[in-house]
Amino acid sequence: MTNFVYCEAYAVNWKRVAVKYFSDDWTTNASKLAYEKSVFTKTLKTNARTDAEITLFDGYIVVYKFVHDLHFFVTAGDDENELILASVLNGFCDSVGLLLRKRTALENLDLILLCIDEIIDGGIILETDANAIAGKVATNAADGSVPFSEQTISQALATAREHLARSLLK
Repeated sequence: MTNFVYCEAYAVNWKRVAVKYFSDDWTTNASKLAYEKSVFTKTLKTNARTDAEITLFDGYIVVYKFVHDLHFFVTAGDDENELILASVLNGFCDSVGLLLRKRTALENLDLILLCIDEIIDGGIILETDANAIAGKVATNAADGSVPFSEQTISQALATAREHLARSLLK
């Protein structure tokens, strides 16, 4: 199970852009920030620009990659498969790259968070294909609607209610 996925922007100081935790290993926000900063500090001097790098840090596997001024990290327990985590990281980096292109990460934080949601749900990996992730996120971001086949029951009922109301008002 993936513990957390996060994306950081690095300028002069370390600054978190987006993070999503899937475990209770870090109970307070201060402990989360301390761990993230220690991982960031350890990996800062590496050259993870072309391929993902893998390291073991405090009993956790950390897979990371730097793309322009963004640093991407995926962390899981030391019993997880590093290749699967690397595919999650590559899917995350590539889908964010496809969606942002020339836009800034902070102005499009919703797209980054939607990417994380499409990739992992409750620590379970759902998708790693960047094109599929970017397609789903772009579809959701463009019109705010979810394809009927992928809606939850409450979303489907809300959609049906909305269509019924529109048909009655015509």
